[in-house]
Amino acid sequence: MDVRAILLAAGHGTRMKSALPKMLHLLAGKPLVMHALEAVQSVSTQRPVVVVGHGEEAVRRAVGDVAEFAVQEQQLGTGHAVLAAEGLVRGQAEAVLVTYADMPLLKSETIAQLVAAQQNSDAVMTMLTVELPDPHGFGRVVRAEDGRVLAIVEDAVATPQQRAIRELNASVYCFRGDWLWPALHRIQVSPKGEYYLTDVVEIAVRDGLKVQAIRTDDPTEAIGINNRVHLAEAEAILRQRINQRWMLAGVTLIDPGSTYIGAEVQIGNDTVIYPNTYLRGRTVIGSNCEIGPNTILEDVTVGNDCRLLASVAESAIIEDGVSMGPFCHLRKGAHLGRGVHMGNFGEVKDSYLAPGVKMGHFSYIGNATIGENVNIGAGTITCNYDGQHKHATTVGADVFIGSDTMLVAPVTLGDGARTGAGAVVTHDVPPGEVVVGVPARPLKRRKEGSE
Repeated sequence: MDVRAILLAAGHGTRMKSALPKMLHLLAGKPLVMHALEAVQSVSTQRPVVVVGHGEEAVRRAVGDVAEFAVQEQQLGTGHAVLAAEGLVRGQAEAVLVTYADMPLLKSETIAQLVAAQQNSDAVMTMLTVELPDPHGFGRVVRAEDGRVLAIVEDAVATPQQRAIRELNASVYCFRGDWLWPALHRIQVSPKGEYYLTDVVEIAVRDGLKVQAIRTDDPTEAIGINNRVHLAEAEAILRQRINQRWMLAGVTLIDPGSTYIGAEVQIGNDTVIYPNTYLRGRTVIGSNCEIGPNTILEDVTVGNDCRLLASVAESAIIEDGVSMGPFCHLRKGAHLGRGVHMGNFGEVKDSYLAPGVKMGHFSYIGNATIGENVNIGAGTITCNYDGQHKHATTVGADVFIGSDTMLVAPVTLGDGARTGAGAVVTHDVPPGEVVVGVPARPLKRRKEGSE
């Protein structure tokens, strides 16, 4: 069965009190609209349609080409919003799935169950419901004795008997495609001047057609984001889901309550994550690592068997067997080769450290290429910026850099070269040469037999 998904994302989101469109607020490091899109993509046989309005251009940029867009010029209700997609969807799918882009906790498995229920039924629509002890203002679902849905009654107009109903409309629907569009055109305008999608239930029942509903066992799926309080509630729920998934996959979280893992992060088995660790963006961590405590990684690739203690890294590559910390910082473009060790308070930016490099504490390496098995003494600085431009430093293999060495770029140290403690290197150093002093000069050796 051909299925087309429509996501409603045109609202102003005024209760967020933000210049940023509501659909672009982040949840587990990803915009709300992207969570909703991922949930429907598994059942949609064609690209989903996102109905946009407020913040249209920003939403388009964030979503990109994974969806098509329909524009709701005026926000005249949910039924009116679905009609904005008519030109893209009508006649293109046997079933039309409609949900809201501000429902980020909706699971793809639940959506698949909803679509399957519609596919295997003679109903014109199947809706998702949820049971809650507190109705939160949701519309009540009124059923007939045989289970058919008779009506959705909004909280404001419900009778005391109807308010006692705890089965609530979760605002996720799957419609028979050929029935939906004529039904939408029959919706009458409300006293508020809006066209409500829920009115199609009344239209179907009046025509003697079947409307069915299935319940979700997880009431958190129905949470919609209207303000920052809701956003924080959803963040906590999603974080718990993500952490549980990784623990079941063989990752140890010492304290899940203080561990934050983004929605797109990947982690290998037998890795241990210590408390107060934040894994963000497209971070990928290998197997048998120890990460944290007090570590932040964003868009970082980490190999196997690494030990990262109380450190920060962004947009960096860390190969197998690296140890670093505490209090190290890898900035954009840092690349640590296999077995590199960084001592405490080290910083690397836009540089490659080859396998076996040992970098002492309180050092800064920027715009540099460091060869294999180099020893970088404590306090070493690459002086890579002249006030206008960045310059490169190149260090060959097996070089020994003494503590507090200043490497004034552009400069090259050949294989096996050595610098004395406190040297200020302003010129290239040939392979095997030892330089000392300020500015650094070749070390003069005493001639054999001299006094």
